[in-house]
Amino acid sequence: MKPAFSAKQLPHRHYVHGVDGLRALAVIGVIGYHLLPTFLPGGFLGVPLFLLISGYFVTGQLLRRWTDGKQLQATTFYRRRAKRLYPVLITMLAATSVYILLFARNLLYHLRQIIFTNLIGVYNWWEIYNGQSYFDRFSQQSPFTHLWTMGVLMQFYLVWPLILWGLLKLFGKRSVARRLTFLLALLSAIEMAILYQPNNINRVYYGTDTRAFSLLLGCWLAFVWPHERLKASLNQQSQRFLDIVGIGSLLVTLIGFGMMHGEGKAAYNGGIFGYSVAGMLLLATIVHPGSNLSKWFANPFCQWVGRRSYGIYVYQYPVMVFYERVVPIGLHPWANALIELLLILGISELSYRLIEQPFAHYDWGNWQSTICSWVKPGQLKVWLRVIPSLLLLGLFTAALCAPEKAPQKNAVQRHIEQARHETASQNKRVAAGKAAKVKVSSNSLRRKYALSASQLAAAKKLKVTVIGDSVMADAAKSIQQVMPTAYVDAQVGRQGAQAPEIIKNLKKEGHLQKIVVLNLGTNGMMSTTTVSKIIHAIGPGHEIYWINSHIPTKDWQGAVNKLILQVARQRGDVYLVDWYSLSKNHQNWFANDNVHMNERGNIQFTRLIVTTILKHH
Repeated sequence: MKPAFSAKQLPHRHYVHGVDGLRALAVIGVIGYHLLPTFLPGGFLGVPLFLLISGYFVTGQLLRRWTDGKQLQATTFYRRRAKRLYPVLITMLAATSVYILLFARNLLYHLRQIIFTNLIGVYNWWEIYNGQSYFDRFSQQSPFTHLWTMGVLMQFYLVWPLILWGLLKLFGKRSVARRLTFLLALLSAIEMAILYQPNNINRVYYGTDTRAFSLLLGCWLAFVWPHERLKASLNQQSQRFLDIVGIGSLLVTLIGFGMMHGEGKAAYNGGIFGYSVAGMLLLATIVHPGSNLSKWFANPFCQWVGRRSYGIYVYQYPVMVFYERVVPIGLHPWANALIELLLILGISELSYRLIEQPFAHYDWGNWQSTICSWVKPGQLKVWLRVIPSLLLLGLFTAALCAPEKAPQKNAVQRHIEQARHETASQNKRVAAGKAAKVKVSSNSLRRKYALSASQLAAAKKLKVTVIGDSVMADAAKSIQQVMPTAYVDAQVGRQGAQAPEIIKNLKKEGHLQKIVVLNLGTNGMMSTTTVSKIIHAIGPGHEIYWINSHIPTKDWQGAVNKLILQVARQRGDVYLVDWYSLSKNHQNWFANDNVHMNERGNIQFTRLIVTTILKHH
């Protein structure tokens, strides 16, 4: 086989059109994950593709300067990056802040910190200590969460040229710098595995150090596979080999989009790193002018999406968050996803034409003469842009100056907080064997829950462990009123992937009873693997009663409920508690969010659990 690149560098640089296709693939994965997480649960793996591309081309540019004996010219490098990143980023920050000021003032809290940390490129670290989990899709979502990626990129652009130049100066050999780059990538992946905690994914998911391996793999590829040295003409054997590698890595990437789940341990114990390696091989194939994938990925559709991918990525989250605040997307997820997609693409296209392209080619050295030209006659078209821009700037300033009061807790949040304290006290009494006794002859209790004296008598004897999220936390008081020996472990924002570890701890502490009631699925989709791990953690000899979900505002409602039903049909030890069917036509059982129950809903919820257990126990 002939070498894949020639010994002599090509005399001219060329734009790698196929990379637009890879950018398109990356942004399709990310958008697909956010719009339809049940369909593309691993679409978040599009982000490593973006990082690989950045690492590859930035390092390639720096290595060319080193090879040509030129200076680093860090100021020029930083200026180019700023012209690329900031116009769209600032526009999105300003427009989103104005929307918040006018229509969503509860999101003003921390706004100044969010804007400032985004502008200086450290927002991902702010998210680690202040933000919600990237995978918590039920809690009030921030329209800025996805910008953690921008923080990682900005830090890379700032630090990597200095590190690379320092390594080349210190050792004088590209080979040493190349090996150290790959070593740093491995160390980053190892650090992700070591620091991973199922109850706090933010640190490893948002951290620059724990996500650097994707960037560094791209950097390493620039050492060993410089696109300007690759030969356009290959023999048939070499081309076939490249195509096999490319198609194989593409299939791995697509499988990752469809199967990888971001809450699971496997993603952080080498999963994301492995897919980054596959992405690196895909990138290597696409940048080679002699491969068929390079031509396939350079099609008009991919080029259109790829060249707008930055804007699509930046604008996606505000559009989705604000749209889903007013539209219950769970009833028609695909139709609403299409509407959201069209809105995102429309805004991105306007931004590409009015913001991205003009600023990319603008000479900032002429800014004074540009402003002076505005006052000349015949500048109506210019003022049609200037006036809206000044209005946006004024409202943006007003948003930043608006008082940032911490959001007041609503009735549901206050009830859950109160219930959490009462549940903790009751759990202590249960653990000590001092739980209150149910008066089965109590007429008020029988009327309240529509249960007979015999049902109440049977319920009080049940040894039950209840594991759930905020919905269960809300109902815990009612459950322990009817089943006083029930041990309830419920937490706001709990993901299904966190449950196996929680179950293991309950078992270790002696709190896992024969009957286990599960209420998981409110905060995001669960995979079949996660469900299997939950059941395995509970172990044999238990009866599992799994409550399905009533979350009409989220698109994973149907998928979660289908999965729970499937498991209940397949296993003799798992029983469905069909809360969805019972409650779907009773909006008066719910609080304003139509997910958490009011007092009437908690009573019906508890009654359903008790009667279902008594039916099968």
